[in-house]
Amino acid sequence: MSTKADRGRPATPAWRLFFPLAALHAAITVPLSLAAFYHGLPLGLLSSPAAHGRELLFGFALAVIAGYLLGPLSGVWRLGLPALWLAARAGGLLWPTALPVLLADALFAALLAWRLVPRFRAARKWRNRLLSPLLGLLCLLAVASLAGRLMANGTLSPALLRHAVLWLVLLMAFMGGRVLAPAINGHLMASRGQAGAGVQPRLEAALIVLLGVTPLLAPWPATAPLAAPLALLAGLLVAWRLLAWRPWTLIGRPDLVGLLLGYAWLGLGLLLAAQALWRGQPLGGVLHAFTVGALGTLASGIMLRQAILRARGRPEGEPLLMPLALLFSLAAGLRLVALAAGEAWLILLWGSALAWSLAWGLAAWRLLAWSRRLPARRAD
Repeated sequence: MSTKADRGRPATPAWRLFFPLAALHAAITVPLSLAAFYHGLPLGLLSSPAAHGRELLFGFALAVIAGYLLGPLSGVWRLGLPALWLAARAGGLLWPTALPVLLADALFAALLAWRLVPRFRAARKWRNRLLSPLLGLLCLLAVASLAGRLMANGTLSPALLRHAVLWLVLLMAFMGGRVLAPAINGHLMASRGQAGAGVQPRLEAALIVLLGVTPLLAPWPATAPLAAPLALLAGLLVAWRLLAWRPWTLIGRPDLVGLLLGYAWLGLGLLLAAQALWRGQPLGGVLHAFTVGALGTLASGIMLRQAILRARGRPEGEPLLMPLALLFSLAAGLRLVALAAGEAWLILLWGSALAWSLAWGLAAWRLLAWSRRLPARRAD
């Protein structure tokens, strides 16, 4: 799908388009959400906690996935996919139920699935083929969740979004491990001449099974207690995997330590989720360990590492990677304790939002700076 004018022109890496957009979107959306919830700012796309959650999952997270997995874009894809994403985000703030806005949002998710799902079907190992149905499911949930905007009070969205977050946990556990394992191995081989634990295929397979069954049980009151031991075991396996990667050997590599901190938020979130499920409590607040702590830290670290490596830089030399991880941890911690903090709850929510927004604003700045350093005609 390219025109004559595009022939001979180098393709644009998808990350160069979507990573800065996703970072800026994340930085702006959370404070706007609080202003809409608690201070009466009229923003249709962010009119409720469920609407806010949907926007971060299927606006922000899908943009990160698009940037990381799509590869070079040319022809109408180069302008069309970002234009659909922007139309859905901007149009939804004022006209969330307008047909063109809904179509743009749905079409972006559908085209993303069309480009990504077939890519992983031919993988030899079943663990790698997992990405095909998982990405397809997330895109399908993005389209289905649009129905929540057409229903009174968005009644469809909360349960559907809990599903989506738990499937996203599986994606983060899988992709985070696939980024961390070779990066840590490379560092250990270069610095100590010894290999690390690697991907740990049996442990990875166990995590896939546990995190694949948990979303099928956790959202329903009748089966939630059955999901509790699965989430507990998955959280313990994440902790075991982190120890096997020997984080104490990574002094001087803040880029890798930051990613490990994001992976640790996955483990903590799973342990908190197991406790809530066993007690029959709602998962809503606990899920912020995943969406703020894990997603913020892992996504920002992976995005910046990719931009730096494509610009032929050294990730360990980026001074903001560790401060970003700490800011996301601060944001997650404040968000988790906010609603149990009595009269100070709104102050803590705003503190969490500002830490999150500052982190993503800094990430956007560094992404744009590294993007300008790309070698000429490099398209990957």
